[in-house]
Amino acid sequence: MTWLITGGAGYIGAHVVRAMTEAGEQTVVYDDLSTGIAARVPDGVPLVQGSTLDAELVARTLADQDVTGVVHLAAKKQVGESVDRPLHYYRENVEGLRVLLEAVTTAGVPSFVFSSSAAVYGMPDVELVTEETPCVPMSPYGETKLAGEWLVRATGRATGLSTASLRYFNVAGAASPELADTGVFNIVPMVFEKLTENAPPRIFGDDYATPDGTCVRDYIHVVDLAEAHVAAARALQASPGRAITLNIGRGEGVSVREMIDNINAITGYDRPPTVHPRRPGDPARVVASADRITTELGWKAKRDIQDMITSAWEGWVRLHPGAARA
Repeated sequence: MTWLITGGAGYIGAHVVRAMTEAGEQTVVYDDLSTGIAARVPDGVPLVQGSTLDAELVARTLADQDVTGVVHLAAKKQVGESVDRPLHYYRENVEGLRVLLEAVTTAGVPSFVFSSSAAVYGMPDVELVTEETPCVPMSPYGETKLAGEWLVRATGRATGLSTASLRYFNVAGAASPELADTGVFNIVPMVFEKLTENAPPRIFGDDYATPDGTCVRDYIHVVDLAEAHVAAARALQASPGRAITLNIGRGEGVSVREMIDNINAITGYDRPPTVHPRRPGDPARVVASADRITTELGWKAKRDIQDMITSAWEGWVRLHPGAARA
C-alpha cells in the first residue's frame, strides 16, 4: 500500500506520516504548505505541494505515486475564522474534498480515511458523547466537517470505496519537539503563551455546572491520534467496502482549571489564572465515549495529560527558548 496523506506537513498530519511510516507503510505527502512545514516531512517521503482544489495535480499525483489509499487531513480548521469566512471554509473543506474524492474514485483507489472533528456535535448535553449523539454543529467549520462525513459516506455507498471518518476531540502533545504544534489556537499553547509573556492564563467562565465551575474537555495525545489512523487505514485495507465513523478520545474529562494547574506544575511556573466572562457557544462538558473504536479497531489511548503537556512544553521551549524555567 502507498498512502497519500493530504495535509501531511501539518501538526497532526506530520504525526500521521510518522506513525504510518514507522508501521511499515509507504507514504506520500500532499500539502499546499499554507500552514504546513516542509521540514516536518521525513527524509525519503515524497512531498507534492498543491491544493486539493487542483484536480489535475491531484489526479496526476495519485497515478504517479501509485496511491492505493488516502488519509485526508488537509482543511481549514479555525472556528472563529470560519464564522467570518464561511465561503472560504466551504470551498476549501467541502469542495476540496469533493475534488479529491472524484479523483480517488476515478483512479480506483480503494480506501479513504477522513479527518473529522468533535465540532460536528456542537453543544451535546450528555455525560459521554457517542457516535449516535445528534450532530448539531455550531460553526461553519463544524458544518463543513459534518458535510464532509456525509459526502465520504455517500461516495462509499455509491462506489464501494472503504471509508472511515474519525472525529477528533482535543488534540495536544508531540512525538518530538520539532513536530510540536506551532499554532496558538488550543488551550495548551494558549496557556504557554501567557506564561511566556509573564501574564496569567485565562479561564472563560467559572460558573458552569461542572465540579469546579470550568469547562470540561476530553484531551487526546497526538501520537495516540496518529496511531488510531494507522489502525483505521489497516482496517479498511482488510475489509473492502467497510464504512466506519469513530470518536477518537480518552473518555476522560479534564477541566480547564485542572489543565492550567497541571501546566503550571509541569512548566515550573506558578501563575494563577484570571477568570473572564464565558465565551458564546462554549459547552460545559464535551467528553468522548471511546468504546466503539476499541471494539472496531482494537485501539485505545495510552498517553495521559502529563505526557501531553510535557511533550508540548518541550516543543514550545524549542521555539521560545526564553520560556524555560531555571
